[in-house]
Amino acid sequence: MKISGTPMTSGRVTSRDGTPIGYLKTGHGPAIVIVHGSMESARSHTLLAQALAGQFTVYLPDRRGRGMSGPHRPGHSMRTEVEDLQAVLAESGAQLAFGVSAGGLIVLEAARTLTDLRKIAVYEPALVPDAAPHTAWLMRFDQEMASGDVAAAMITSMFGLDLAPSFLKVLPRRLLASVTEKSMKSEDRKAAPDDITMRKLAPTVHYEGALIAETAGTIGAPGARGYGSAFQAVTADVLLMGGSKGLPFLEPARDALERTLPHCRRVEFPGLDHGSTSDPSRTNPGGKPETVALVAREVRSFLTAHAGSFPA
Repeated sequence: MKISGTPMTSGRVTSRDGTPIGYLKTGHGPAIVIVHGSMESARSHTLLAQALAGQFTVYLPDRRGRGMSGPHRPGHSMRTEVEDLQAVLAESGAQLAFGVSAGGLIVLEAARTLTDLRKIAVYEPALVPDAAPHTAWLMRFDQEMASGDVAAAMITSMFGLDLAPSFLKVLPRRLLASVTEKSMKSEDRKAAPDDITMRKLAPTVHYEGALIAETAGTIGAPGARGYGSAFQAVTADVLLMGGSKGLPFLEPARDALERTLPHCRRVEFPGLDHGSTSDPSRTNPGGKPETVALVAREVRSFLTAHAGSFPA
């Protein structure tokens, strides 16, 4: 496989519980691991990998339930996600990591609990002050998935996570589910056997909701004593990023993290949304190569700067 002329190889490691975690690899130089977000896979950040490959060896793991990696197991939790990342860090020797959304949350937790990471960059990590408003959809989602109504489940998660554009909120759910089902069927017909489609990704959404629920209780409510204090233990330098058109309910946690992280640089990109670091795709139709390049320049500058080059 190549990305714009850059050779990309694949490999596999074994996580602590025996689950295989596959990854793509490209570039040369110090290693960095890129952890994708929800409704994504290792291939969702090939543009970012290409932009960094001239100076870094980039590892792109598939999180569980996707592509080259094994399935979720009973008891899956944030600890499991960190152990999966730790296996890739050990294989690559990486002390650098990037994560977006749920992937950013995993990278932050890894930096809090492991000693492997020296610098991390996160884009709109999926931290929320209160789980209830953002996970109330999970029961309905699980019921719809169990009944085989994947399209309806996707609509449920989209509205539950407040990802729906305003113009969609006035349309009947039945119509939206019908359009979504037609779109998935079209994608299924065109997909190669190893393509990671919306239908294949759909079951992973349950675990993203579970991660949000698990971690929300650790940061409390905005303004509360100790909000975000769990991350005072992070010794790595942190580049904390977001976009002015990103998900509004994730911004309070970034504010708290900026105050809490011992070594933090905050960057907010005008005009960028939640998917601006990822390749254009069916699940990220607004993705643009130029926004990926913009974020990549900031990440590259941060990673190549001397440690402690920005204030705590």
